Amino acid sequence: MTISQALDQATSRYGSRPLVITGEKSYSYQEIQSWSREIAAGLIAGGLKAGDHVAIVIGNYPEFVAIKFAIARVGAVAVPMNYLLRHNEMNYVLEQSDSTVLFIMNAMRDRDYLADLDQIIPGWETQGGGSHLPKLREVIVIDIDGNMRSNAKTLGTLIAQGNSDSFDQLALCEKNADPDFRSDIVYTSGTTGRPKGVMLTHQMVLRAAYASAYVRAFEDGRRILFALPMYHVFGYVECLMASIFAGGAIIPQAIFDAAQMLDFVQKHRASEIVCVPTMTLKLLEIAQQHPIDHSSLIAVFNSGGDSPPTIWQDIRSILGASEVLTGYGMSETTASTTCTLPEEPDKYVLRTNGKLKQAGIAGAGLPHEHLATYKTIDPETGADLPFGVAGELMARGPIVTKGYYNKPDETKAAFNADGWLHTGDVGTITAEGYLTLTGRIKETYRCGGEMVMPQEIESVLIEHPLVAQASAVGIPDKKMGEVGCVCIVCKGDKQPDAQELIDFCAARLARFKVPRHIIFLTPDEVPRTATGKVQKFRLGDIAKQRIAELASRQ
Repeated sequence: MTISQALDQATSRYGSRPLVITGEKSYSYQEIQSWSREIAAGLIAGGLKAGDHVAIVIGNYPEFVAIKFAIARVGAVAVPMNYLLRHNEMNYVLEQSDSTVLFIMNAMRDRDYLADLDQIIPGWETQGGGSHLPKLREVIVIDIDGNMRSNAKTLGTLIAQGNSDSFDQLALCEKNADPDFRSDIVYTSGTTGRPKGVMLTHQMVLRAAYASAYVRAFEDGRRILFALPMYHVFGYVECLMASIFAGGAIIPQAIFDAAQMLDFVQKHRASEIVCVPTMTLKLLEIAQQHPIDHSSLIAVFNSGGDSPPTIWQDIRSILGASEVLTGYGMSETTASTTCTLPEEPDKYVLRTNGKLKQAGIAGAGLPHEHLATYKTIDPETGADLPFGVAGELMARGPIVTKGYYNKPDETKAAFNADGWLHTGDVGTITAEGYLTLTGRIKETYRCGGEMVMPQEIESVLIEHPLVAQASAVGIPDKKMGEVGCVCIVCKGDKQPDAQELIDFCAARLARFKVPRHIIFLTPDEVPRTATGKVQKFRLGDIAKQRIAELASRQ
């Protein structure tokens, strides 16, 4: 099926059930279906054709969902963009993706997106991308705060231009839809450099979403509460698309607010919270201060970053979730490809990133019903490694991307001769299919000729009672080539002595792994992607600057 056909199938079964629940209103399956068809007919009347690319710069609002399904109905390709991008970065993605239509919200928090458009393409209200972005025909603005430009095209204006002819064409588009064609170009988070457009198909998205619902053992009508952006596969595939296979609903937060999220657990009877560790830790902190009625809560899916060992028991005792889950995946694999099982002992969430996900009917005919499989190789020689030996993780399977949009060199470099994807992650795989991450190839550094995995240092320091977060990077050193610097976020108000932390590492790590420098940051100073991943390439710049400042004072 295509993504919109999956919605239609779910609507035929669960039409009156809520699909999107917000603080103000709920939208049923039927309402989202009808809304998406009206938008699709308006797009067709405006000249959109199957195969065209449509960019979306919208937060976790109901409009995102309706527009996403509308694009799929036409057979066009969605380009969901990170709404944290600044005007020059936005310009890059719009140009690189060959987008012909842009849906953009007018504001979010203190951000004026229309002012950004003024810098990129002056006159966008009437001439689209103009001479600067000639492929961009029109811009459609979603009104978030009521401050609209009088001459800007709105979602209501777009819907109004739909007519009987465009609805007839829509019916043909839906009939001739190709499930194996691109549904999305999802741009990478940019933890290591400039984003690349990962190409996904309808079948990849739906198979990955079904597998997630299957492995996480969704009950009928599961309600998923999250603040992860739906422009990323975590919010899009693991939450929105997975929910429809159980006639469930999503409760998306546009802006993460721990207190409000806990209130929504009670108010909307959420059965699952999906978070990255930084969010989960904040939820636990607030829940300890203000206990909630969590009788509806079954599961917490906590993934996408480093978690302190105590987090899993805290999820059970403070939030009352009987099931704790974690997993591993990336944009290039459509969604998570490993996941712990709800019925497993907690030792698996403590020691691994989950087991290769079986997919039930979505994996029928595949070896062991796995949509993606992994092996490890020696990062330097490329030789295959045995089970249990750490190396670069290589992925292959039907939900692994075929490459990056309009980037043939990067696509070629991403795969080996046998079609295995270089994930850039370092880890181990057991014979039973359990995967454990130990670091990233691009984050590793050499100290005195020895390869250092930053995650080893981070895992040690997170055990220190005064350390909430630890992020290690390599920085240049004349004698050793590179040495370690760890950026620490403290737990509470008390700050440990830097030498104390270095000694703490020295008692537990080989000498070449012991960091040379310790710097202290506030949580807001740690550069992260919207999904909570630390941007190590930016953190390295911060570390070098701080160390240079300290040296100049001595």
